[in-house]
Amino acid sequence: MTLRFTLEARDAGTAARAGVIATERGAFPTPAFMPVGTAATVKGVWPAQLREMGYGCILGNTYHLYLRPGHERIRGQGGLHRFMGWDRLILTDSGGFQVFSLSALRKVSDEAVSFRSHIDGSAHILTPELAVTVQEALGSDLRMVLDECVEYPAERAEAEEAVRRTTLWARRSLAARTLEGGGMFGIVQGGMFPELRRRSVEEICALPFQGFAVGGVSVGEGKELQRETVARTVPMLPECRPRYLMGVGTPGDILFAVSRGVDLFDCVLPTRNARNGMMFTSGGTVSIKQARYADDPLPPDERCDCPTCRAFSRAYLRHLYLQREMLASMAMTVHNLHAYARLMERAREAISRGVFPELVKELRISGIE
Repeated sequence: MTLRFTLEARDAGTAARAGVIATERGAFPTPAFMPVGTAATVKGVWPAQLREMGYGCILGNTYHLYLRPGHERIRGQGGLHRFMGWDRLILTDSGGFQVFSLSALRKVSDEAVSFRSHIDGSAHILTPELAVTVQEALGSDLRMVLDECVEYPAERAEAEEAVRRTTLWARRSLAARTLEGGGMFGIVQGGMFPELRRRSVEEICALPFQGFAVGGVSVGEGKELQRETVARTVPMLPECRPRYLMGVGTPGDILFAVSRGVDLFDCVLPTRNARNGMMFTSGGTVSIKQARYADDPLPPDERCDCPTCRAFSRAYLRHLYLQREMLASMAMTVHNLHAYARLMERAREAISRGVFPELVKELRISGIE
């Protein structure tokens, strides 16, 4: 069964929508956040904990898994789901963003991207076809095409070339498919240039993808320009397909994008920030490193029912963090992922009730931005 997307509710005051993404492996409701499992693990949590939080899909990283342990090794272990003990959906990116972030180690042509591994310096060539082959070997449910992402600021000519190449690679990716199940997403590029974004939408959305993603944001452009780009681009995407905003991640940015009609999100913020002592709470962010929490007996968030908030005080978490205890990262990661899961749950409920703007206003007053 290929990916099936069903719209179930729309918010009357915004473009926010609630739906369901389904494949032969299962289904999950949208809008949804996908925790990032770069190396076949979401750092600091067990798969069972993610299931208990309600996550139906997580993200794996094609670039990192291709380099280590290798896609054929994972295929030999029964695929990525069995390898990592996760029985729900997995979306894999194409590896494009990781490769293009290695500006000093790669060379781009219409044929492929040649790059050197950040691990050992070994030489590799990544083609659109190989990106598809690797993802099919991993056995992921939702797969991304190889695209060219430009950093901000980029000259118009550079962004235009990336649009042309992204479309070329999208067509080759579709031709390279050998699996019928799941779904493949095309990616819209164009930098911060509205006319290039429109051109990319027209070219990518003319192709038979099961979903569409907005790439090339959160690359240094700042919040205002990011939101302008999202607000202009998302309404041009087909309503009958899931819309995925790649790599955007603060709670405020997610709520803004949901209000414009985005269905899927991923970001390393909840897990990375947890490892750096920051927690997302109903009253805003809490940096456990601050001395004012040294004797604080309160949980991280009095309104949260996650295992961390039920068991530990801010004072204890600060102690663990300063001692560099493993439990500090684990406990704060559990809290942050739980907070993101509840945020998306509340968003879906508000959309279904037609009160999404009221939820945004409530959370903004509470410090969620």
